[in-house]
Amino acid sequence: MKERLKLTIDGEDYVALSRDAYDRLIEAAEDAADSAAIARFEQRLAAGEEEFVPSAIVDRILAGENLVRVWREHRGLTVSALAEMAGIAQPYLSQIETGKREGTLQTMKKIAGALRVKLDDLV
Repeated sequence: MKERLKLTIDGEDYVALSRDAYDRLIEAAEDAADSAAIARFEQRLAAGEEEFVPSAIVDRILAGENLVRVWREHRGLTVSALAEMAGIAQPYLSQIETGKREGTLQTMKKIAGALRVKLDDLV
């Protein structure tokens, strides 16, 4: 490229570019980063480590509904079934879903595991 110019300042080599060339380089780097992120997501999706979440579920989460209830219903589980899978009492789970009680960290980890979500998805 004719627009590159090598400069040496205090023993360091520098390259001068036109603004247009610089912008093209930045855009190419951003495109490469985006492509890599998409490839990583697709690999995790194929491995069952990621999933697509329906917009209706996202809307319920954004509306402030109880996260445990939203994920439980999304997974097609009853309160009893989830409680059994998580190894907790059904009334305790009901109280967590209604907001009458907060689950302990250990309990929320059990619920997250049973729902196949990250703990961050519930708190």
